Amino acid sequence: MAKDKKKKKGAEPTPEELEALKVSGPPRLRAKYDDEIRKSFAEKFGISNRMAQPKLEKITINVNMGRHLDGTKVPQNVKGQVLATLEQISAQKPVMIAAKKSVSNFKVRTGYETAAMVTLRRDRMWHFLDRLIHLATPRIKDFRGLSEKAFDRQGNYSFGLTEQGVFPEINMAEATFTHGMNINLTFSNSDPEKSRFVLNELGWPFRKPEQKRRKTVSA
Repeated sequence: MAKDKKKKKGAEPTPEELEALKVSGPPRLRAKYDDEIRKSFAEKFGISNRMAQPKLEKITINVNMGRHLDGTKVPQNVKGQVLATLEQISAQKPVMIAAKKSVSNFKVRTGYETAAMVTLRRDRMWHFLDRLIHLATPRIKDFRGLSEKAFDRQGNYSFGLTEQGVFPEINMAEATFTHGMNINLTFSNSDPEKSRFVLNELGWPFRKPEQKRRKTVSA
């Protein structure tokens, strides 16, 4: 009888894993947060009132297309691919965003549509976070964890991806170009320490301390 092989980090997700993480049913990370993490948070920080505990309000995904500007508009093939990518990974229709400032170096003027954005809340937000943690980040090439220092004063966390192909929903064989995206997690009633605790308990892939030390050790 063949032995079960341990799945390698970054391996392609199985059909069963993809099926389990589809945008349907109650989000398992939200249930974990309500049933387990709130209690742990109350014990660590002494805040038992749920209304005063940190809350993940929304996740914003943004793709800047300013470098593709052709005159006053982004080419339709570029715009179409980016919008399709965002819709596939978020299960929600994205919107185009106009530039608020003129940048002469990039030939961008106020009012030009140069970016696409989608904002996720409630169940879709939790489903996306689940797929991001368990399916997308392990597929990043040479992935060693995300920085613990990417918080602002309010405890919001931001990071960037360089390739849309880390999401299993995207078929890179059909993509005409590679693009990254910025992802922002917005919290309320929080600060960097509280948000770090919540994300760590949810399974956020922070860079491990031993991985930081390797850089300082000489060969």
